[in-house]
Amino acid sequence: MNGKAEIESRFDGLKWGLVALLIVAGVAGNIYFNDQSLLYRVLALLVLAVVAGAVAVKTAQGEAFWKLAREARTEIRKVVWPTRQESTQTTLIVVVFVLVAALILWGLDTLLGWLASLIIG
Repeated sequence: MNGKAEIESRFDGLKWGLVALLIVAGVAGNIYFNDQSLLYRVLALLVLAVVAGAVAVKTAQGEAFWKLAREARTEIRKVVWPTRQESTQTTLIVVVFVLVAALILWGLDTLLGWLASLIIG
């Protein structure tokens, strides 16, 4: 590990403490300023959330999460989504097979029930 990474990882605990402090300040401020307009309280909470998120992203775990989110977004763009016609056809095939399976199971249940009533009498 290089020196810069060690220094940054040493301050991660302080950064997470600051994030926790910002969250506590947001909750306490929302309770304390309960008589103020809801719009102002929501705006203040949004600002605190953005600041807490920015601080959290500067930690090692935050950078790893951000990297994962970027890679996931790239992978989602690679997906070939089905057309409307393909989705409709697939849905109809599934519905038909479910109905056929339901009819087979209903028939089997009826047959076994009839056989059981013959045996039991």
